[in-house]
Amino acid sequence: MNQRAAVHSVQETVPRRSALSEFGRRVWRFKAFYLMLLPGLLYYIVFKYIPMYGIIIAFKDYNMMDGIWSSPWASPWNKHFLAFFESPYFSQLLTNTFLISIYKLIFGMVPPIAMALLLNECRVRWFKSLVQTLTYMPHFLSWVIIYGILMSLLSQSSGLVNQWLEDAGGTAVPFLTSTSYFRSILVGSEIWQNLGWGAIIYLAAIAGIDPTLYEAARVDGAGRMRMIWHVTLPGIRTVIVMLFILNLGHILDAGFEQIYIMYNIQVYAVADILDTWVFRTGLQQLNFSLASAVGLFKAAIGLVLVLGSNKLAKRWGEGIW
Repeated sequence: MNQRAAVHSVQETVPRRSALSEFGRRVWRFKAFYLMLLPGLLYYIVFKYIPMYGIIIAFKDYNMMDGIWSSPWASPWNKHFLAFFESPYFSQLLTNTFLISIYKLIFGMVPPIAMALLLNECRVRWFKSLVQTLTYMPHFLSWVIIYGILMSLLSQSSGLVNQWLEDAGGTAVPFLTSTSYFRSILVGSEIWQNLGWGAIIYLAAIAGIDPTLYEAARVDGAGRMRMIWHVTLPGIRTVIVMLFILNLGHILDAGFEQIYIMYNIQVYAVADILDTWVFRTGLQQLNFSLASAVGLFKAAIGLVLVLGSNKLAKRWGEGIW
């Protein structure tokens, strides 16, 4: 009986060693690729995974003098979550966050695709390069600069647009302080900033489409619109679905930096989101436990949305994993 067990153990050990040696040979063979992968891997380990232990702050009455481990546990354990859920601003914050994020997600996906299709169909090389450069440049501008541009255009007292309206016999419109216009300005400025960047991603996907598909469509008598509809769009469908799923995971990240720079007390009703409320209530008042609880809540919602959307996308023959 012992001899059989020993033989069985040796038979299991040999395949394991061979598998490890095969893995080692494969790593050594592609060592250059693994070396290129290493900086990105280290970045995610150091800045994304190691700090995850800090989520226990959400379940503690954190005190900076005591540190994370010495701070007492909250009683009850969901104390800070309840403080957030029972806040009189909870429903308003959640509504604003969802609406702004959904507006950006829906209205922000079509313009980059349309721009990529138009640039792909453009046959004048210098004009294509010029348009691509001009639309890509705003991606490098900070929201402080973009807000300065919006102020010079839309300010009620000195904005260029309001000066035109007054010269035409109209009255100045408070674009930046009106609850009727503020969300539209947020979404529009977001689209303008990221239009060129998104178009580059879709142009790269279009470049990977097999040229013979276009030749076959041309032989069948298809025009440009037919080729766009039946060849180009199906060819980049995987990229569209992937970006949609990834963006859906950030549905509760409505854009803290943009909103914090652009909003004011007059538009709190339509612009105050989870992140800005956490910044004021959690961080400015040094309530780090509350801020961590809201962050964990957002992460849980994002995880559920990513898993659900990926499962739904698989039914259509797409998906990330």
